[in-house]
Amino acid sequence: MPDISMPKLSDTMLEGTLVKWLKKIGDKIEVGDVIAEVETDKATMEMEAFDEGVLTEIIVPDGGVVKVGQKIATLDGASAPAKAASKAAPAVAAPSTSSPAAPKPRAAATAPEGTRAKASPLARKIAAERGVDLSKVTGSGPGGRIVAADVPESGAAPARPSSPPAARIAPTESASDKRIPLSGMRRTIAERLLASKTQIPHFYLSLEINAGPLARLRKDINAAAEASGTPKVTINDFILLATARAASLHPAVNSAFAGDAIIEYPSVHLSVAIAIDDGLITPVIRDAQKLSLREISAAVKDLAIRARGKKLKPEEYQGGTITVSNLGAYGVESFYAIINPPQAAILAVGAIVKKPVVNAEDQVVVGERMTLALSGDHRVVDGAAGAQFLATLRKSLEAPATLLF
Repeated sequence: MPDISMPKLSDTMLEGTLVKWLKKIGDKIEVGDVIAEVETDKATMEMEAFDEGVLTEIIVPDGGVVKVGQKIATLDGASAPAKAASKAAPAVAAPSTSSPAAPKPRAAATAPEGTRAKASPLARKIAAERGVDLSKVTGSGPGGRIVAADVPESGAAPARPSSPPAARIAPTESASDKRIPLSGMRRTIAERLLASKTQIPHFYLSLEINAGPLARLRKDINAAAEASGTPKVTINDFILLATARAASLHPAVNSAFAGDAIIEYPSVHLSVAIAIDDGLITPVIRDAQKLSLREISAAVKDLAIRARGKKLKPEEYQGGTITVSNLGAYGVESFYAIINPPQAAILAVGAIVKKPVVNAEDQVVVGERMTLALSGDHRVVDGAAGAQFLATLRKSLEAPATLLF
């Protein structure tokens, strides 16, 4: 009888929570049937069956948390592993806190040279886009099947050095203190940011721009939008568009460190930091440098809504090449962000602030200013390259009408 196990659905996923079973014992399962909902460290996704048969045993109940690869259910009378792939995500699972000892891990396998690798259609699509040879990729799905999360960022996957164990200083606790267990997402954020800050040599650049023209253009556009019943745009929409176009002109910031090489990406896949209840997620706007302001605006609104509802698919938050984090809406005037590996740069954006400035006639007037701050990986980006990127960004945002063409 084949097992239903938890595959790895993202590059950072170590475990998953089985939110809800959609099938019950005795139900006939067909290949591709949605059998459960699973929450990973990034999103809640539908779990589809890779095999067919009758569901004879549910090992992990609703709410159970299990490690990747651990058995959660059993099918009886199933056929050979399905060749058809999941439409949105591969089959997954999650262990109960009282589940038996984990079974022996399934040996991961790579395809012999010259043979066709066993992979889902989504994994093949992503591999083709990234130039990855699937015969050299290890699959984490059932029977060594390659799923989307197994495909590295590029043909030369960035090296991932292991982080040394960190010394932990236990906090003092009292009976009145509230203890909040770490969620999968919070734990992943902690691990990835610790690795980024300790393994990547960050450097920081910042500059202040005249945001007056940007604020005025946005006001005019939104007045016309309100009159015509079309969606309004935000300051952040302009920033995202300007960042994507500037990054395409300065490929050093649209790159990644790969151990013995630097990977320069031809397209800007823009990661946008979005705060959700349990932490932070960075969904990706693909080929952002090719989009218009309206297209950028629509894309980020859609991604934000689905991110907060934990409805993003893995391919929608993986594969970003540069990140923008904007805390202006929270009143933060300036800050430096931690790089989102394996990317080489992240842009931090502050609020528009009114302050006294000296104009071209040496008069002190009220100005509207915004601080842009770049954090760069010094293994990939030099200070001059980062400064040139920021200069291009400032030029676009101070003459924002140029972004409309």
